[in-house]
Amino acid sequence: MRAPSISGTMVRMAALIDRAALDSATAQGTLGEDGRSGAALERMTLVDGQPVVVKRYDPAADLVMRMIGDDHGREVEIFLSGVLDDLPPTVRHPILGAWYDEDGRGVVVMRDLGDAVLTWDDVLSPARLRFLLEGLADFHAAYRGRVDVLPTDLGDVVRLFEPDRIRPFAGNGLIDVALRGWEYFAEVAPDEVGQRVLALAMDGSPLVRALKGRPPTFLHGDASTVNLALEPGAVTMFDWGVATIGPAEMDVARLLVGSGHILEVTFDEFVAIQREVAGADHDERSLLLSLLAAIAWLGWNKALDIVEHPDEAVRERERQGLNWWLGQARLAFETGDI
Repeated sequence: MRAPSISGTMVRMAALIDRAALDSATAQGTLGEDGRSGAALERMTLVDGQPVVVKRYDPAADLVMRMIGDDHGREVEIFLSGVLDDLPPTVRHPILGAWYDEDGRGVVVMRDLGDAVLTWDDVLSPARLRFLLEGLADFHAAYRGRVDVLPTDLGDVVRLFEPDRIRPFAGNGLIDVALRGWEYFAEVAPDEVGQRVLALAMDGSPLVRALKGRPPTFLHGDASTVNLALEPGAVTMFDWGVATIGPAEMDVARLLVGSGHILEVTFDEFVAIQREVAGADHDERSLLLSLLAAIAWLGWNKALDIVEHPDEAVRERERQGLNWWLGQARLAFETGDI
């Protein structure tokens, strides 16, 4: 990727943005919600005219925090640890300041990325996809071999939607549809491979052990499009609350499983681009395990669309997509250690 046009010193200005700067800022209203977690974002303007987005971590409002046992805002902890200071020039974070308030809950102040932020509906052309995957490859290469102790274990990320784990949160809309989706999964994928995937969805511990045995690097943990922005010369990644350590291919597989409907390339073409941009760092076994982990993580969503989506075209698209994912799962099972 070409060098960024915005100086990397912007990322290192965090110490200049503190609580006093926020106290004197002008509120401009809320900015929807942070992904699907339910946490609200607030848009503000600092006294110098700089627009910022403020996230205040609150487990009462943030479902993902409760699901992973985060009672304070782990993104602040990650930022303060300095691990993000080692990002390569082609990858940025937007955090200008972060701290814990008097109640011990995290506050994160970020650059307002505006329209650079991707959405659930933004189409990824081959060029945009390559740019994004190149950024991820640079990111993972910069941290390859690192085993930093991070507050979120890989197992918490892999097993996020395990039915027994999420059932205590029933009554929340997302959790209820996830539980219903897992019930459908047995119907839409009744063969042996589907049953084995469902077994891993119910208990992902064998998958976690296998993934922890692969070459490690720093992972964003939730590299979905809504947590990414495409800026001139760099990919900006935000919402680091589930950052963890594991094989690089985990972030890539998470991106694919969540963005298949907005790709202008086939799944096979996506994987081919990934192999190309990763180059010598590509690990085929890690990719297969990560693809298996992705469908064992979000298979409920695929099954739900196949059964309940009102548009037959979407239902057929998801049926075909699930067949591809199950084909990759079969390859993962055939190569052993799961």
